[in-house]
Amino acid sequence: MKKVIFTMAFLTIFISCQNDDDYQEIDQSLLDDTLSELILDASGEEGNSFFVLPDSDDFASIPQDPLNPITSAKVALGQLLLHDTAMGGDPKIEGREFQFACATCHPVAAGFNAGRRQGIGEGGIGFGLSGEGRFIDPLMPIDSVDVQPVRVPTLLNLAYQDVALWDGRFGGTGTNEGTEAGWELIPENFEGFQGIEVQAMQGQDEHRLFIDEAFVDTYNYRDLFDAAFPNIPEADRYSRRTAGLAIAAFNRTLLSNRAPWQEYLKGDLTAMTKQQKRGAVVFFDQGKCVQCHTGPALKDKAFHAFGFGDFDGSSDAVIRPDVDINAVARGRGNFTGNAADDYKFKTPTLYNLIDGGFFGHGSTFTSIRDVVAYKNEGVPQNTDVPSGQFADQFGGLGLTETQINDLTAFLSDALRDRDLTRYVPEVSNSGFCFPANDPQARIDLGCD
Repeated sequence: MKKVIFTMAFLTIFISCQNDDDYQEIDQSLLDDTLSELILDASGEEGNSFFVLPDSDDFASIPQDPLNPITSAKVALGQLLLHDTAMGGDPKIEGREFQFACATCHPVAAGFNAGRRQGIGEGGIGFGLSGEGRFIDPLMPIDSVDVQPVRVPTLLNLAYQDVALWDGRFGGTGTNEGTEAGWELIPENFEGFQGIEVQAMQGQDEHRLFIDEAFVDTYNYRDLFDAAFPNIPEADRYSRRTAGLAIAAFNRTLLSNRAPWQEYLKGDLTAMTKQQKRGAVVFFDQGKCVQCHTGPALKDKAFHAFGFGDFDGSSDAVIRPDVDINAVARGRGNFTGNAADDYKFKTPTLYNLIDGGFFGHGSTFTSIRDVVAYKNEGVPQNTDVPSGQFADQFGGLGLTETQINDLTAFLSDALRDRDLTRYVPEVSNSGFCFPANDPQARIDLGCD
C-alpha cells in the first residue's frame, strides 16, 4: 500500500503541473505498476481476475439463475427470438403486426441500447443506422405508443445483476428479499426467478410480443424449442415462459469481454493507450468510480442517487398520459415504498457507453465527458432530491480538466468492445427484416 500511495502522490503532482503534451512522458511501467496496485486494493487482494469477464461460451463461469441453467440450445433459440420481428404479434393497433422485436430497442449498433433518447417499439417508424432514426408515427395515438419513461438500459453484462429495471423491481431473490409487498403484478418474482428471467417474460407482455405453438410452427422454431427444453412437457414447451427463459439465457452471454480494458486485465499491457491508463488510475482512485462500478461488469448491485434529470415531456421526450413521471423519478423508492430509497437508481454497467449516445436514466446527457464533469461538480439536475440522499461519490472529487479528459478516454474507448456483431444472427428465423420491420425501417436497413 505504501508503494501505491507514493506513486499516486507523484502522479497527482504531475497531473496538476503539466499540460497534455508533457503528460504523455509519464513512464509506461509507472502507470502499469500504479494500476496493478490499485486493482489489487479494489479487488480485496484478488487482483486482475476480479474484474475479468468470462468468455461468452464459458457457461460455467457466467452468473446464472439456478432455475434457468444456461445451455447452448437455449442461447441459440434466445438469440433468434430477441431479434425476430415475427415476435411482434400482439400490437394494440391492427396492421402493425410483426414490425418490432426486443432488438428494436436493443440494437447491436447502439451497444444494445436504444440509439435514441427513448426506445420505441410499436408506434415507431424508421430506424436509421443504430436506432437514432426511429420516430413516433404521427398517425399513432400517443396513449398507444410503446415508449418508456426511462432510458432503455443496455443488455450487455446483465448476468452480473440479480434484479432488473432501473428501480430493480424484477427479481425474486437476493437484492429484492423483503420487497414482496411490491410483487402483486410480478408473479415470476414469487416463483424465485432472478431479474433477467422475469424481465424476459414480463417484457413480452409490456412490449406486445407474442408466442404460442402456432408461432413456433409458422416460423420453424419447433426443433429449436425441443432442443432447448426437452424436459418440459410439449403442452407447456412453446410459450411465453420458455421463450423468456431462452431470451434470458442468451442475454446472460452478452458480455463485452473483448474491450481493451479486458485485454489489458488478461495480460496485454499494450491494449490501452497511456491516456486510457491514466484515466483508469483516476477511475480507481480520486474519481471514486470503482466504489460503485466494480466487479467484472463494473457495477455493483446497489442503488444510488446522483440527481440525474428525468423525462419531462420536452420536445424530444414523450410521456404517455398513463405514466406518473413523478413516481418514476422516485426510482427505487417508488417500488419499495421506503423513503430512504427515493431518487436512487440501479448502477449501470460502463461498457460500450459511447455506442448508446445517451446517459442517465432520463437520457439527460449526450456526452460521457459531461457526465464525468457533472459528477465532479456535484450540482444536481433534479433539485427535488434531498441532500441526504446523494451518493458519497457525487461532487467534491476535485478532478482537474486533464483528469476529466483522461477518465473520459478510459470510459469511452478502453471499455468499448468493438466486435458486438458476433452476438447477432445473420438472418431471422422468419426471414423478416430486423431489428425493425415497418416499411420505413425496411428501407433504412436495406431490407427492401
